[in-house]
Amino acid sequence: MDREERKTINQGQEDEMEIYGYNLSRWKLAIVSLGVICTGGFLLLLLYWMPEWRVKATCIRAAIKDCEVVLLRTTDEFKMWFCAKIRFLSLESHPFVNPKSIANKISNGHAVHLTENPAEDTSHEMNKYSQTQSQQIRYFTHHSVKYFWNDTIHNFDFLKGLDEGVSCTSIYEKHSAGLTKGMHAYRKLLYGINEIAVKVPSVFKLLIKEVLNPFYIFQLFSVILWSTDEYYYYALAIVIMSIVSIMSSLYSIRKQYIMLHDMVATHSTVRVSVCRVNEEIEEIFSTDLVPGDVMVIPLNGTVMPCDAVLINGTCIVNESMLTGESVPVTKTNLPNPSVDIKGMGEELYSPETHKRHTLFCGTTVIQTRFYTGELVKAIVVRTGFSTSKGQLVRSILYPKPTDFKLYRDAYLFLLCLVAVAGIGFIYTIVNSILNEVEVGEIIIESLDIITITVPPALPAAMTAGIVYAQRRLKNVGIFCISPQRINICGQLNLVCFDKTGTLTEDGLDLWGIQRVENTRFLLPEENVCNELLVKSQFVACMATCHSLTKIEGVLSGDPLDLKMFEAIGWILEEATEEETALHNRIMPTVVRPPKQLLPESTPVGNQEMELFELPAIYEIGIVRQFPFSSALQRMSVVARVLGDKKMDAYMKGAPEVIASLCKPETVPVEFEEVLEDYTKQGFRVIALAHRKLESKLTWHKVQNISRDTIENNMDFMGLIIMQNKLKQETPAVLEDLHKANIRTVMVTGDNMLTAVSVARDCGMILPQDKVIIAEALPPKDGKVAKINWHYADSLTQCSNSTAVGSEDIPIKLVHDSLEDLQITPYHFAMNGKSFSVILEHFQDLVPKLMLHGTVFARMAPDQKTQLVEALQNVDYFVGMCGDGANDCGALKRAHGGISLSELEASVASPFTSKTPSISCVPNLIREGRAALMTSFCVFKFMALYSIIQYFSVTLLYSILSNLGDFQFLFIDLAIILVVVFTMSLNPAWKELVAQRPPSGLISGALLFSVLSQIVICIGFQSLGFFWVKQQPWYPSSDACNTTRSLFQNSSHLENETELDTHNIQNYENTTVFFISSFQYLIVAIAFSKGKPFRQPCYKNYFFVVSVIILYVFILLIMLHPVASVDQVLQIMCVPYEWRITMLIIVLVNAFVSIMVEESVDRWGKCCLSWALGCRKKTPKAKYMYLAQELLIDPEWPPKPQTTTEAKALVKENGSCQVITIT
Repeated sequence: MDREERKTINQGQEDEMEIYGYNLSRWKLAIVSLGVICTGGFLLLLLYWMPEWRVKATCIRAAIKDCEVVLLRTTDEFKMWFCAKIRFLSLESHPFVNPKSIANKISNGHAVHLTENPAEDTSHEMNKYSQTQSQQIRYFTHHSVKYFWNDTIHNFDFLKGLDEGVSCTSIYEKHSAGLTKGMHAYRKLLYGINEIAVKVPSVFKLLIKEVLNPFYIFQLFSVILWSTDEYYYYALAIVIMSIVSIMSSLYSIRKQYIMLHDMVATHSTVRVSVCRVNEEIEEIFSTDLVPGDVMVIPLNGTVMPCDAVLINGTCIVNESMLTGESVPVTKTNLPNPSVDIKGMGEELYSPETHKRHTLFCGTTVIQTRFYTGELVKAIVVRTGFSTSKGQLVRSILYPKPTDFKLYRDAYLFLLCLVAVAGIGFIYTIVNSILNEVEVGEIIIESLDIITITVPPALPAAMTAGIVYAQRRLKNVGIFCISPQRINICGQLNLVCFDKTGTLTEDGLDLWGIQRVENTRFLLPEENVCNELLVKSQFVACMATCHSLTKIEGVLSGDPLDLKMFEAIGWILEEATEEETALHNRIMPTVVRPPKQLLPESTPVGNQEMELFELPAIYEIGIVRQFPFSSALQRMSVVARVLGDKKMDAYMKGAPEVIASLCKPETVPVEFEEVLEDYTKQGFRVIALAHRKLESKLTWHKVQNISRDTIENNMDFMGLIIMQNKLKQETPAVLEDLHKANIRTVMVTGDNMLTAVSVARDCGMILPQDKVIIAEALPPKDGKVAKINWHYADSLTQCSNSTAVGSEDIPIKLVHDSLEDLQITPYHFAMNGKSFSVILEHFQDLVPKLMLHGTVFARMAPDQKTQLVEALQNVDYFVGMCGDGANDCGALKRAHGGISLSELEASVASPFTSKTPSISCVPNLIREGRAALMTSFCVFKFMALYSIIQYFSVTLLYSILSNLGDFQFLFIDLAIILVVVFTMSLNPAWKELVAQRPPSGLISGALLFSVLSQIVICIGFQSLGFFWVKQQPWYPSSDACNTTRSLFQNSSHLENETELDTHNIQNYENTTVFFISSFQYLIVAIAFSKGKPFRQPCYKNYFFVVSVIILYVFILLIMLHPVASVDQVLQIMCVPYEWRITMLIIVLVNAFVSIMVEESVDRWGKCCLSWALGCRKKTPKAKYMYLAQELLIDPEWPPKPQTTTEAKALVKENGSCQVITIT
């Protein structure tokens, strides 16, 4: 076995990791222990912070198969390290597992997968996962997932349930009977308890973890050092600040854990009934469920404790926990391929593909429908953290780190300060040795330089701005669960919007219908609720083809279905539980028109006849329902009119899909034209179709028939036109974003032309802009994948109508010359299918399409996430705004995801808006920009504070002096902390501007600003320090010609000799103290930027008042000395002329500092670009570089009616060629 082996687990998935094996080494452990003792425990801390070093320092490499410890490294851009200990799961200690019976009890292929064959050969089975005779399975746990050693793939793999590699046929044939008790016990041993355990850590554990943060360790080191130097007051202040910071941090972390724990605990333990192999029903706790168990869904509903696939009956489920929509969803049993007419036995079951048949963990089953004598059953497919809810909780518990340039630069900046501290450290030691200072003092003073240069208050100062921004966001109704992302939101330059419920109103209104008769469209009709149409197939389809249900007497379901059903004014009646139990088969849901709509069938006077005719009332029973599928873009039902022998099939869905499933002769010739007219006006169009079924189809046959058998050869009946109005604030918000140079993109599940129309209406696409539709077709019949480019005609000019293909939307093609396109802005539009094909076969086109892609229609939830990733890959900072319904993945993945839904799904989103309006987006970006600029200001100020104080101390060290304790205390507490916490209070600027704040600290203008201020401050401090020595009164001990009494003076001198053992009281100290005190305030004002991202400095009243008070106080004690203050601050009395001189130095310093900072702001960029010479700098962001390239590319954008084909031979790199079709 290769000892240096490296394997990959979770290959191709989001959490892909490299894995290395290690064994504990005793001699290495001994050396490390010695090192820990020698470094006073510091080495132990270092190894605690760095898992990679910890493992490499104490272990030696070993084969993964036999290792004791595994080291894991993520393969993403963060390359994070984790380590885990190998544990053993013993099978011997369990009486139900012995080698002879194992084959019967395992239906777990190789302890990693539930296989098709439950009775595989024993030795073969055991060898797969257990390499020792004692039958011990090796595993480790990482991020709440167990990884077991699998001998067949020679790697660790996590336990999969029935959600992968299991066919629909085998679900019925091999798993529907249930498990034996032995099999159940064996699986429970492997899968563990079915729970999503979010343990709330004890306060003590959280405290230890928080205190061992490198920042707090540095603070502790600083506090100990200051205490030995008798600098107790500031040490105490830092201790109090740290305690407050730790307590608030502990409170918020623990609060989040408790919230998550409460959210998860709703289903933690409930009693459930499961079917065993011998058809007995056993009641167990939900925590004992394992994949393969057959769970009985109770009549009165339940909260699902696992993911399960329905095999019997129907359920009505509220999935708001996962989707964010509280609309009840109807779940039907998984089609059984073995009894289907068409038979699709090889189709693999997947919770995503078959989500209409899958009950997800955490969702609430409201009602069940069942056959008498047959229970509503579901097979458990996933448990614990493998479930959909478990994965959501894992993503919250273990989030990906946010990679932001500001934080990377902050660490670089700190490293620079550490380097500066190192220079000071060496200088202090050399200077002290030359001046023969005591060893103890040398150590304290040299270490003190480090604590001065790297300020311990820096993280608290940086956090202040974010905390204030969070509070301001809360005031405008935006709640934040990830405060660090506020800064990142300041960088957003592209925002993706969901359409329905976000840009447009949530509900749809029925605008009208357009029926088809004799393959011709009739005129549009507004009123559907009338006597003439009551018995028409069109209205029958509207009455039956939906997923509505009555919950506690109230009709509920999909809003579109509700509007449609309300428009016809019919009544829906469902069988009660008692009625269902009395009959041999399920009682269908019945719909009927109100009596006033039915034409009179008998004379009014003949009462007996009327009674006799009552049974002939017009009613339709819904016999079978095929729920709406976003993949198929349609739904259908089988229904029967009361008294009719034949059943009817009704279907509704996307017009282009419905038309393709109808007999061509029933679809009107002008179908494409009519559809295009409606979609261009922004209407949501739904097509209806119908067909009479053969009389041989009985009720029982219909229950097991596949939907493909029903959904073909239909008669096209017409269109329902729904209106989806734009929200009032949408156009104005999008205009604000465009003015601020922030791109907007629409990502929707709706029809493409409707989406393009809405994009035009709301100003996302301007009237003069061109829209290029990319229609990508996958490889088929030996032909390579290709993209057809069509130019959507934005003008209402007359042009030929061309059908693109049977399944695609017809587009009017523009035939006029398009030479002016290079200057005319253009936008790409595509649907989800095309997007997937392009991602797979045209990878080199993806960045180009991302640069101008504006409308993405018919996008599935995972495609929305892929789109966000694709945009991030070309260096966009992406915001995502959605109603939380199917946007969870994209909201999490975006740099700034903002959910307009307050339901549990918003847990996945960093920001949640209380008001369901996109006006929150500019607010968030404004606050983000303000917070980002505040972070820059604070960082620059703290850097200057460090350098100013560092230089003051270095100057004083040269004459073996230092700042006094109370001088340090006055600077650190009264000036620095007050200024830092008030300069962060500037509110955001009232509007978004086109200019964007810099993304990092390492930018030319920022560095020049900091360096110029450092030079100015050092210059003026040095001037004061050396000038005071040139004064005629300099060496004398009492240069003050004041009228103080002799007694005061003598006592002052006594105190001085008594206390001043550290040579604090001297003229250099006093001069440096006054000049540096003013310098802190000068740079604070210089760096407190207002426009264009924050309100002006003078609007920050706390800051203004604080600075004025500090200025007045320092001026007062400088120009009019107060004896008691001088005594406390250890200030020497200097002549009045020198005080005036110091004031002049300070005023000149202030003037120079502010002028230089203003100049850097105004001309910094121009000067830098001029200084760098004429060489053209390539833009850092990929999208900007790409935009420059595309400007000179004659082949881009693609010409109308051209096709781009993927090269057949080189598919891997996605290269393509353009072929023009003439």
